[in-house]
Amino acid sequence: MSGSDARAARASNAGSRPAGAPGRNLVVLVAPDSFKGSLTSVEVARALADGWLRARPVDEMRLAPLADGGEGTLVAIEAAGGWEWRSAAAHDPLGREIEAPWLVSADGRRAVVELAAASGLSRLAADERDAVAASTFGTGEVLRAVLDAGIRRIDLGVGGSATTDGGLGILAALGLGMTVEPELVVHLDELDPRLGDVDLRIASDVTNPLLGSTGAAAVYGPQKGASPVDVRHLDDALARWADALEGATGGRERDTQGAGAAGGTVFGLACLRERFRSFAIVPGVDLVMDATGFADKLGGADLVLTGEGRIDAQTAFGKTALGVARSAAAAGVPCITVGGGVEPEGIAALGTVGAVAVPVAERPQTVEEAMAAGVAPLERCGERLARVVGLGMGLTPPDRRPARVPGMDRDRIVIHDNFDDPLPEFEEYT
Repeated sequence: MSGSDARAARASNAGSRPAGAPGRNLVVLVAPDSFKGSLTSVEVARALADGWLRARPVDEMRLAPLADGGEGTLVAIEAAGGWEWRSAAAHDPLGREIEAPWLVSADGRRAVVELAAASGLSRLAADERDAVAASTFGTGEVLRAVLDAGIRRIDLGVGGSATTDGGLGILAALGLGMTVEPELVVHLDELDPRLGDVDLRIASDVTNPLLGSTGAAAVYGPQKGASPVDVRHLDDALARWADALEGATGGRERDTQGAGAAGGTVFGLACLRERFRSFAIVPGVDLVMDATGFADKLGGADLVLTGEGRIDAQTAFGKTALGVARSAAAAGVPCITVGGGVEPEGIAALGTVGAVAVPVAERPQTVEEAMAAGVAPLERCGERLARVVGLGMGLTPPDRRPARVPGMDRDRIVIHDNFDDPLPEFEEYT
């Protein structure tokens, strides 16, 4: 059912019975992020929808899995339809040869690149993390492959990086040169001239500057394997890099909001903003919602379900759940958010836009136990939510409901995408 069809159906219902009357079917938009390290956003959306339909099999479910610009962005966008998988020969953060996936739109005019696909922590084992040695060069190789394909509109998600190189690797792959002795000097004359035709949007929710106590090395270096000594050395190295790159470009981006994202990758690219046809840094969830046609799917919905692995203090800083809740509130649609873990700060952040946060957990357990549980708890959560909503609508008691038709659950999920298409043969994404 399209958004206009759903609105027409609601208008017809309104003439015969009030909203919320017994027997009224709902259009439910399911738009979660991934539960990182456990389930993709596609799997989360499907599980919530399957569970919901156990309790309310006649409702229409619209699946719109999302991401915030980090790992999982490609999967979420491809699932919306209208995109095709491509791959590029590249190098991982430690210089090993890999094949990195990216997306091209069906019309061949737009590409989506995920930094984590080539330069992410997911490419490394826990004992391989090396914030000092890790490079974004592989992401630069992917961008070069996109340019070779003739594409000039590029969306780049920068979450999940393993790197703290200030974007040096990406720029080197795109032709930037350097002289190290007697001092660090950057040379721009060999940069790929095709950048002048590129419209680049960077998806990032990070607000950190490049340097200092709230900068790329201090805040994110430790999770990438940096010791306290490494953090100091990295911050000094980033300062020298900033002096050289800003000296060559004539700009000053080290204090730009978000310059510290992805180990300073945003800083490096922002320094070249005048070299692109257009350049923008946008909230990750906004970019993904735009790429997946979220606004169209929201039209005509009666309820939105969203969620992510943790609803916590970070939720207030532009995570997917808050972005979805804001959009739902603007459209006048109620929103329920589910989280693998739910904390008071996250509840409060969502409450500011009228959304309700609900935990998936059914008993005390470790994070590892929760991540190993698979989709079953999400299915049960979806079913509980449907029953709660049903109570508020005065549903017919269970013993008076019509018998369920075998297979009805799947039949009532409206697929606005190609979820059943196989993912490409990349081990990390299976």
